[in-house]
Amino acid sequence: MVSLENRVVIVTGGGRGIGREHALYLAKHGALVVVNDLGGSTDGSGSDQSAAEQVVGEIIAAGGTAVSNTDSVTDFDGAKSIVQTALDAFGDLHGVVNNAGILRDHMLVSMTEEDFDLVVAVHLKGTFAVSRFAAEYWRDQHKSGIDAPRTIVNTSSAAGLHGNVGQTNYSAAKAGIAAMTIVHSQELSRYNVKVNCIAPIARTRMTMQTPGLSDVMEKAVFDPGNISPLVSYLSADGCEFNGQVFSVYGGSVGIYQGWSIAQEVAVDKDWTLDNFAEAVDKLPREVKVNSQMDAIVKAASS
Repeated sequence: MVSLENRVVIVTGGGRGIGREHALYLAKHGALVVVNDLGGSTDGSGSDQSAAEQVVGEIIAAGGTAVSNTDSVTDFDGAKSIVQTALDAFGDLHGVVNNAGILRDHMLVSMTEEDFDLVVAVHLKGTFAVSRFAAEYWRDQHKSGIDAPRTIVNTSSAAGLHGNVGQTNYSAAKAGIAAMTIVHSQELSRYNVKVNCIAPIARTRMTMQTPGLSDVMEKAVFDPGNISPLVSYLSADGCEFNGQVFSVYGGSVGIYQGWSIAQEVAVDKDWTLDNFAEAVDKLPREVKVNSQMDAIVKAASS
């Protein structure tokens, strides 16, 4: 049986979109939530403290418990402050949902250094930084004999796992988050921490501005509220998964197999250019994968 009752959970990027849905759903099921959001625009510019505060207000009005934090996940001291906010407000921390993100889509030949650095900073560094300070606290708790179940839920995407044109920065960051999930699940299991990752397809400010997706994302199957039950399960006391990446949209949840060797060839002598060319000629030119992108295409045509 899983439970969120009185579990202290941080949700980064919790002021809008999927993050807002996560925060509301977690609180509805008894979690004490830290809603973190800088309140910037989808490209990372600007800030608005009211974004996080409004969600906190909704949670409290519904009878839940939450506090806000407006630090940037890209700032190392800010990430530490996000964790400290949970400790100051609730005296403990049980889970982190790394959800904060921005978009700066451009084709490779047009993408600037700033476009690349900022997107990687929010998604990849932000996931690392908040997780790092949460993990430090949990390690110290474990050393003190406190072995409560803890969780981290990271956010990858179809673009990171399957690629997407115009999103070199975003795809690279999201792929890195999936890899980071596996590493952290291995490192932190000794402290009773389970680390998992989701790759959602949902209607957000970011997906609505992705060329060709706005009309498709209006469909009910892409309602962001469909993602939060999985996140809440992975954040709960009693979750049995660790080091896994999940596809989730609508009423569908799948588990990724990860990088897996589909076929291989070998020789019983030293490679030469000729025998190498002969050997690899036996390999398929393309390995078919079960891609989330297929789900978007299917939804668009239905």
